[in-house]
Amino acid sequence: MPDQQERPDQAPESTLTVLLALGANLGIAIAKIVAAVVTGSASMAAEAAHSVADTFNEILLLVGLRRSERAADRRHPFGYGKERYIWTLLVAVAIFGMGALFAYYQGVQTLIGHQGEEADPLVGYIVLAIALVLEGTSWRQALRQIRGEARQERLGFLAYIRRTDEPTAVSVLLEDSAALLGLLLAFAGLGLHQLTGSPVWDGIGSVCIGVLLTAVALVLGRINLNLLIGTQADPRIVADVRDRLGAAPEIEWVVDILTMTVGADRVLVCARLDFRDALTAGDVERACVRLAHELRAAHEEIDEVFIEPVPRDDPELRQRVIARYGEQGGASTAP
Repeated sequence: MPDQQERPDQAPESTLTVLLALGANLGIAIAKIVAAVVTGSASMAAEAAHSVADTFNEILLLVGLRRSERAADRRHPFGYGKERYIWTLLVAVAIFGMGALFAYYQGVQTLIGHQGEEADPLVGYIVLAIALVLEGTSWRQALRQIRGEARQERLGFLAYIRRTDEPTAVSVLLEDSAALLGLLLAFAGLGLHQLTGSPVWDGIGSVCIGVLLTAVALVLGRINLNLLIGTQADPRIVADVRDRLGAAPEIEWVVDILTMTVGADRVLVCARLDFRDALTAGDVERACVRLAHELRAAHEEIDEVFIEPVPRDDPELRQRVIARYGEQGGASTAP
């Protein structure tokens, strides 16, 4: 298991990553809009819409970061951690609604012959080259953050992206990756239009940018939808919690463990335990307090621990466990 006490605070670096992306996208969006007006290129117009959407998205991510860090209160006793996922889900919607749909529109308009005359594309090439440099800077920061966090978690790069409960940097990385690929597509659309004299290539480039943005929106939407529904904690944490509880002298049997991610680096643990029959009520109470403290000390992600003393041979409880995990998983409740 990773040493949980050495985990860095991700919030400041996530904020830096988003701010860097915001500055880059704002400058790029303005430049692309000017270039799209000057050149009349559909691909450039699609890329301008892409950068406008990305600029708007970084603002949403900043709002999500700020609001999700509010402390728990009476109305929200588990805190506001999941609000980050709502704002990041809105980012996925914005990528599709503001970027992809406009790119499709521009591409189709060009393909059916409703495009204007394209001027000298030199301005477009210059803007795209500058955008590549700026997007690359933002992309490297997001990549550096994710790689560092993956090493801290002792996970591979893709495994970390699948498991992370902090989607902000992932959102920026996917946005910037799409932006870099989109710039290459816009380069190709401009170049092929100039070489062949046919605007079809420009339209195809715009449609391809729309497809790319749709794919990014779907991936981001899936990640945040799972987090909003409530995913299990890192399997390594679950396994360690089970081992620690099972090794406690007061515990006869670990009947069931439920975990749920309630925010970035915040986990809720519910454990149903069969305590030894010889214990008094006071012994059980003290054991529950001690075990909860030990689990939080071992894993700083664990925010709340609920322990329920239960008999392991209760038939209704057994059926509920089997319904969730299957016969093999439910076998742990057998006497």
